[in-house]
Amino acid sequence: MSAVLIIGASSAIGRSLARHYLQHERVVIWLSRRAPDFEHHRLFVIPAPDLADCDDWVLHNRFFDEVIDQLKQQQVSIIFNCIGWLHQEHLMPEKSLSQSGVVLLRQTLLVNLEMPVFYLRGVWPYLSRTADIKYLQLSAKVGSIKDNQLGGWYSYRSSKAALNQWIKTASIELKRSNKTAAVVALHPGTTDSPLSRPFQRNVATGQLQNPSQTAERLAVVAQELMAEQSGFLLNWDGSILPF
Repeated sequence: MSAVLIIGASSAIGRSLARHYLQHERVVIWLSRRAPDFEHHRLFVIPAPDLADCDDWVLHNRFFDEVIDQLKQQQVSIIFNCIGWLHQEHLMPEKSLSQSGVVLLRQTLLVNLEMPVFYLRGVWPYLSRTADIKYLQLSAKVGSIKDNQLGGWYSYRSSKAALNQWIKTASIELKRSNKTAAVVALHPGTTDSPLSRPFQRNVATGQLQNPSQTAERLAVVAQELMAEQSGFLLNWDGSILPF
């Protein structure tokens, strides 16, 4: 049975995806700066590089050569990128334009755009040559420009809108070399995690899912994903969201 790579596996959703696929007899490759807090004979760990002071991605080519060797060896057919950031102490989403600032904007773009693009670029040789490969980049519905009716959250919305555009553009290029591949942006739904915790009081009853429930739903989307959907922004239930 083919394997699954989870980038940003130490996140709440990433960790639950890892456990989900292990429970379903899949090999899982855990890629994160933080090691898993559990062990399993089908769990392989790849420590992620520190990008804080790196201005030249070429320096990490050797790292990705090793990652791709592992992907080939384990016959990875599904890749989830779960990297994302919304807040930390003293850095919260803007409610108004007057609250915007360079520190918040740079941190948001670093984690929500630069790091996902770094990994997409890194595994691109594998995506372009592997039949039926599926790459699911976790994004957010609030990145939809058409769906924006509430305003606020300037940096986060903009970073996710840019990420969605990057995925869309990459899907066009990927189709030229691998017509069987699918690369999509995926809104996981509101999940009970450190990322969403300060904002959960605004979530309607029944809409908040625990990480295990989210992982099960996203695994279904991955299983049913087709090459014809490449480039879409998908909701947690597989429906198409507007950009």
